[in-house]
Amino acid sequence: MDDTSRHVLAPPRFQHGHFQLIAGLGGRFTAETSAAIPDLWNAFVPHIGNVPSQLGEETYGICCNPDGQGGFEYIAGVAISKLDDLPELYRWIEVQPQYYAVFEHHGPLCTLKRTFEAIWQQWLPSSGHTAADAPEFERYSADFDPQAGTGKVEIWLPIHH
Repeated sequence: MDDTSRHVLAPPRFQHGHFQLIAGLGGRFTAETSAAIPDLWNAFVPHIGNVPSQLGEETYGICCNPDGQGGFEYIAGVAISKLDDLPELYRWIEVQPQYYAVFEHHGPLCTLKRTFEAIWQQWLPSSGHTAADAPEFERYSADFDPQAGTGKVEIWLPIHH
């Protein structure tokens, strides 16, 4: 028995997300290579607070640009106000206004994958909702500390309203 079946998922809140520009370091991944995403975050951490036109202290992990073969782009980034002075080093994406189911992740980051699995395999099929073709993202609070496991992590799943 897989322990995903016992992963307790609190009910989501539903929220209209607004337009955002997110910039950071990105790469292409598959389910098999997604274990390397923490390395991308480790590379991005020194950039936080130094990205041109950065807005706020929250950080975002954006899953976008799926290739239909199970591959996707992941960007570890921050919100920015404009692209004008963004160095080529950074990947960026426009997150369009969208309706979301927002889930809070509780526990250490190593269990984040289980929260995603519970959302996709348990909540979504029984919710009456369908996922929208839009970026899905993690939003980390300004006081998030991955070492201590403190702060707030939310998973924003785009759904049809």
